[in-house]
Amino acid sequence: MSAATDATDSTSSDTKGESTLTVIVALAANLAVAIAKTVAAVISGSASMTAEATHSWADTANQGFLIVANRRSGRPPDAERPLGYGREAYVWSLLAAVGLFVVGGTVSVWHGVTEIIHGESGPENYLVAYIVLGVAFVLEGSSLFQAFRQLRGEADEFNRDLLAHVLDTSDPTTRAVFAEDTAALIGIVFALLGIGLHQLTGQAVWDAIGSIAVGLLLGVVAVILIDRNRRFLVGEPASPQLREAAIERLKNLPEVASVRFIRLVFVGPKQLFLVASVDLVGDAVESSIADTLRNLENQLQAEPYIVDAVLTIAEPDALDRLA
Repeated sequence: MSAATDATDSTSSDTKGESTLTVIVALAANLAVAIAKTVAAVISGSASMTAEATHSWADTANQGFLIVANRRSGRPPDAERPLGYGREAYVWSLLAAVGLFVVGGTVSVWHGVTEIIHGESGPENYLVAYIVLGVAFVLEGSSLFQAFRQLRGEADEFNRDLLAHVLDTSDPTTRAVFAEDTAALIGIVFALLGIGLHQLTGQAVWDAIGSIAVGLLLGVVAVILIDRNRRFLVGEPASPQLREAAIERLKNLPEVASVRFIRLVFVGPKQLFLVASVDLVGDAVESSIADTLRNLENQLQAEPYIVDAVLTIAEPDALDRLA
């Protein structure tokens, strides 16, 4: 195995390991929270608590999709898929986002509307509801902290604002965990307000409104996640910063006189496919050009996020397409 492949595999393994840990922490937290909320929903009869239980079960199922996404997208390139299986991460993450929308959002809104129409709500055990939501807040917060820690480090590496990095990162699993856990914490606040206003006013409509608010929140988050995964599936170009860094890397190669054209496209989480047209230094004979280009491609593939690189010789009269 070449040094280029070793370097890429090492970086990929580190990335997958961190993302997998983030998803596993989220799975454990969501499973515990889902069970607790379900018990509390049965005891209290709260519409908001039922919505929150549905939300947590949807999140738990989604973590399963995200684990599959990490495992399947981490397979190495082969003859059938020379660029690897990285885009599978976006397929499974897209399914998780659709599940969040359909199961979490739709069911929560439907349940809240049903409660308003019928105007009935079971006897509330407010203390149980408050205790479970408090514990859920702590557990969801611990999961969010793990995702925050990973994304904060990556954002600093790329000199990005955290929220901008959450939207722009090519790692769909960490983005999903961060978004779902953030929505979970906000949803808990909505549920607390709904249950609290129900207790204060005696009007069950507030509890139902809390359920609808949770559902709408999940719908918004799901739509954002669906759109981001769609963009990476159809071929998301690298950011201007990554593009400029790649151009500088090419220009710094002693054999390269200039770069006429470059294209960087994500083919998986933190995996880029590079195509470029360059001018070589000197007037090498045709028989040696292929070896020179292959050597340059190997050097580029030794970079952390370059899965594959294809270089061609620029035509003598070609216009500079980098401007």
